[in-house]
Amino acid sequence: MAWNNVLCMYYSRTGNTKRAMEEIAKALNAELAEIQDGVDRSGAKGWLRSGLDAVRRSSPKVKFKTKWPLSDYRLVIVGTPVWAGRCSAPVRGFLKQNGRDIRNASYVVTRGSEDKNEEVFQQMDLYAPCGHRTAVSLRVGSVGYDFWQEEFLRQTQEFLKEGRWRPEN
Repeated sequence: MAWNNVLCMYYSRTGNTKRAMEEIAKALNAELAEIQDGVDRSGAKGWLRSGLDAVRRSSPKVKFKTKWPLSDYRLVIVGTPVWAGRCSAPVRGFLKQNGRDIRNASYVVTRGSEDKNEEVFQQMDLYAPCGHRTAVSLRVGSVGYDFWQEEFLRQTQEFLKEGRWRPEN
């Protein structure tokens, strides 16, 4: 089994979440995989559609490719933009369809506002029974972006070193 592996999954409408997850995956030497829902979310219409999907708590069917089944990763880090104060619809769909297969989860949310939107972590936990081990809320372009990203990486590496991720026998 692939117990030495960490997976970074993300959905990104504008590229901000993608950039954050690429940086985190590189720092952790983790596999990186994009969540796709096949919906055109570009431009103003896409922005409006995305906000409405978040408010409605839509859960579209999603696609993604990973090297191993999700249950084989010791940690799955899920990245999502915040839409209307909620987890993005594609990530909600991913977690609803696959959350039970994740042994250990961590979350990265990217936001455009000053509000940290930390309630999104609990929203995501509704679909991932394991709950989250570490989490961070990042605002691209903010003064604290690098600090909070580094703190998230430190906490995540500490979690992985402690070995609490080992499966129960």
